[in-house]
Amino acid sequence: MRLAPDHAHTRPPLQRMLRIHQAIQSAKYPTAVALAEELEVSSKSIHRDLDFMRERLELPIAWDAGKFGFYYTEEVNSFPAIQITEGELIALLVAEKALQQYRGTSFEKPLLSAIKKMEESLPDTFSFNLADVEQTISLRTRAEPIIDLQIFDSLAKATAARQQLELTYRKPGQKQTELRIVDPYHLANINGEWFLFAFDHLRKDIRTFVPIRIQHLRRTGKIFRRSQKFSVEKRLRDSFGVHSGKGEHEVVIQFNPRVADYVQEKKWHESQQLRPLKNGGVELKLRLSSLAEIERWVLSWGGDAVVIRPRQLLEGVKNSAKRILRGGGRANAAMGSKRQRQ
Repeated sequence: MRLAPDHAHTRPPLQRMLRIHQAIQSAKYPTAVALAEELEVSSKSIHRDLDFMRERLELPIAWDAGKFGFYYTEEVNSFPAIQITEGELIALLVAEKALQQYRGTSFEKPLLSAIKKMEESLPDTFSFNLADVEQTISLRTRAEPIIDLQIFDSLAKATAARQQLELTYRKPGQKQTELRIVDPYHLANINGEWFLFAFDHLRKDIRTFVPIRIQHLRRTGKIFRRSQKFSVEKRLRDSFGVHSGKGEHEVVIQFNPRVADYVQEKKWHESQQLRPLKNGGVELKLRLSSLAEIERWVLSWGGDAVVIRPRQLLEGVKNSAKRILRGGGRANAAMGSKRQRQ
């Protein structure tokens, strides 16, 4: 099978634009069609190159209606040099490594293609030791989500095409599945995990679904119109993760000196305010719409975090800690009983 000209990658974009520059500079008034045939790409690609040369490289390209071709409106002595810093190149390599979390998903191929195009645009004379970067930069994730790639790919395509779906879905903590008719609005990767925001026709509201809990899906054949009121940014603005609510909570947590630096070194939420304490600790203040995720986060700090308010969060953390202690007590008792039998 022969690839279409635009996918043949016979010439990197920078080399192609250099050839366009030479053709225009020769005063032969080349057309987009003639350049496309010579460079084995489409006329659309040539027009994109010309736009880039005009807008980004500031070359004085114009169209001569009388001679039916492109020309320079003033003298151009040489093709502009494209500068890239070492930091920009490292950023490009880091972006390529960040693709790890998209391996196997429908986003991998277009992202790799975009990065490849950027790499092809780099000057041939640029010198940099890539082996050093490979040895000194890496990305790790604490817990990689397990994704059914076929389901994820179908979700991504249906979301982009605004196709209504019927989901066979299992809610957390339940063994039984249920059918949901949804309009998939948005797929989001939040803290390394994928979530689907969709209008649930059973609940008559936007709901959040976890792709890994979707056991089966099918298109209903209907096309939906996404509500203009929906915005994932607004929906998550007052949440601590992915779960949003309708409440208004001012959360105040104090951290002891042992973990104060860790807390101050990150931006945990858009609303956060940090205040140093006299004992060397730090106080974190947030405005949240839901307390579900902040409670688990506080517990993850063990005894290094103390909830000041609201009382609802304080009681929730206390009750969870008691359940942990009761579970630990039962485990110790079981271990003691086992030793006695032995």
